[in-house]
Amino acid sequence: MGLISRMSDIVQSNINALLDKAENPEKMIKQLILEMQDTLVEVRSVAATVLADKKHIERNMSKLNVESENWQNKAAIALSKGREDLARAALAEKQRVDAALKGSHGQLSDVQESIETLQNDSSKLNEKLIEAKIKQKSLLIKHRTVGARLKVKSVGTCDKVDSAIVKFDQYERRIDDLEAQVDAYDIASESKSLTTELAQLKTDDDIDRQLAELRKNVA
Repeated sequence: MGLISRMSDIVQSNINALLDKAENPEKMIKQLILEMQDTLVEVRSVAATVLADKKHIERNMSKLNVESENWQNKAAIALSKGREDLARAALAEKQRVDAALKGSHGQLSDVQESIETLQNDSSKLNEKLIEAKIKQKSLLIKHRTVGARLKVKSVGTCDKVDSAIVKFDQYERRIDDLEAQVDAYDIASESKSLTTELAQLKTDDDIDRQLAELRKNVA
């Protein structure tokens, strides 16, 4: 009775609802799977016993049917021989056998009902077990995913990311400085060239003036 009650509780239970209420869903689903597997083992044992009972009842019913027919035949023979007393006695035995046969029919009906119940509940329990194992895999994958995300968000990892960003900013700053130095060099070079040209022009003017004075003196 306890087995049937436990099976009924498991079959009617909602695995998702149980896990939502559990403090440790992974531990809870593991316990559920173990309980279902143990229950299935018990169900197989009970089913084997019930099937053996069914075969015993059917074998006994077969014997009772033969015995009933025999008493019927004996009653007919006794009556044909004019022994109504023996015929009555034979029919009384037949009635006793038929009563036992009727009781066996009732037993067989009860056993058959038990077998059908065990089969239906076993089928549903197997479905629940498959569902629980799928849920267990889902929880395991979710646990790994959350663990990976938590590791990424850990302080050490954040520090590494921040450090990488700082280094990148430093490299970018150095590149900007180098570009500024090149630009400054170009500007300085252009300024120097302009100054040189202007000075050259002044020098040329002085030479032209001196040359003109020299020509004047020579003339």
